[in-house]
Amino acid sequence: MPWLSAAAPGSGGAGRPSPTVLLKNGARGLRSVATFLPARLRGFFADLGPGLITGAADDDPSGISTYSVTGAAFGYAQLWTALFSFPLMVAVQLMCSRLGMVTGRGLAGVIRRRYRRRVLWTACALLAVANVFNIGADLGGMAEATEMVTGIDSRILVPAYAALIVSLLFWSSYRRIARVFKWLTLVLFAYVGAGILAAPDWHAIVRATLVPHVEPTAAYIATFVGILGTTISPYLFFWQAGQEVEEERARGRRTVAEREGATGVELRRAKVDVLTGMFLSNFVMYFVILTTAASLHAHGVTEITTAQQAAEALRPLAGDRAYWLFTLGIIGTGMLSVPILAGSCAYAIAEAGAWRGSLDDRPKDARGFYAVLAIAMGVGLLLDFAGFNAVAMLFWSAVVNGVLAPPLIVLVVLLTSDPKVMGARVNGRSLRLLGWTTAVVMTVAAAVMMVTTIVQPA
Repeated sequence: MPWLSAAAPGSGGAGRPSPTVLLKNGARGLRSVATFLPARLRGFFADLGPGLITGAADDDPSGISTYSVTGAAFGYAQLWTALFSFPLMVAVQLMCSRLGMVTGRGLAGVIRRRYRRRVLWTACALLAVANVFNIGADLGGMAEATEMVTGIDSRILVPAYAALIVSLLFWSSYRRIARVFKWLTLVLFAYVGAGILAAPDWHAIVRATLVPHVEPTAAYIATFVGILGTTISPYLFFWQAGQEVEEERARGRRTVAEREGATGVELRRAKVDVLTGMFLSNFVMYFVILTTAASLHAHGVTEITTAQQAAEALRPLAGDRAYWLFTLGIIGTGMLSVPILAGSCAYAIAEAGAWRGSLDDRPKDARGFYAVLAIAMGVGLLLDFAGFNAVAMLFWSAVVNGVLAPPLIVLVVLLTSDPKVMGARVNGRSLRLLGWTTAVVMTVAAAVMMVTTIVQPA
């Protein structure tokens, strides 16, 4: 996965450079820094690609809101979920990565060739429902956070953000959005400093991290499902596999036959890439929960209903600038994740219908692909005018992901364990076990949430 020297495919015409490759090539400052690193460390960074980008997109506005709600409501009690979810999310994303690399196709393309159309379109429908709800939630979160610092009505900002993202994807490219806005997501690491400055109870933190605490209440189970749903989201499955294919295309492997197969070295590099991306994702998750627990829950704020309340967690570090810091982070994560949400939906539908479609293509050359992207954005936009509270919508979008993910995880495990699909590169025993464990845990958690909600409404 070349980073510092990756060359884009042909210039002009319909071809546009791979969003993943150029996302990594785009930051000249990072390249300059990398040249001063030891050779082994430079090699490590050179191997990072789709897994790192997927991990960054995992901490979207829905994720940040879910972690904030969790920390405020239950304090340190759910810090253990960061350790618990890490191997599960790594397993699923690694299987998706391997699937794209070995088959030379995206997830929907493999499903189309291996299963009946009913299975294919059911999988696409699950993805579409989860994605459009997530798009609406993320747009609403971006708009409310911006209203907090500018005073501009969020009802105006929601369609403005949607129009901006669509126009950039149509007339520019995702890579240019990500190249600029991915740096804004770095402000999320301010939660690390804010957590330390909030003088947390480190003894309680260590205990909560290493000793799971479970409460049989509807609210607790819902937040647990939300955490799983925002860390192990359906759109990330399709995006990971799709971007591995884009990486191959960027190397000049334009046909499926040229892309099929992966060497042991390539698969090991993908493993490092996925592990790094998922670790960074959960590192941010851990400190968002910790910080909101120390700064909000510890001072009696146990329910977050506005962006202002969520931003208060950064006050120990940023003071009155906490709102700006929070807003920049939400905008940055939103501008990175919303195109991925819409793009993964478009990739899936295009592969299912055997259409031409890629973010590298011009709209005139992939009309169906871009039509799906625009429709997904439009439906998500409509959800924002249904009267939902923005923070609540962000949280419940994570819960929706948690409920809809298990069937797709089952498909991923079955496909990557099938010799007819993967050849000799089928899942090993440990990877297969983790995959099935993830599906079972998320299914049981969703079922328990539904039961507790009926018996004991939150």
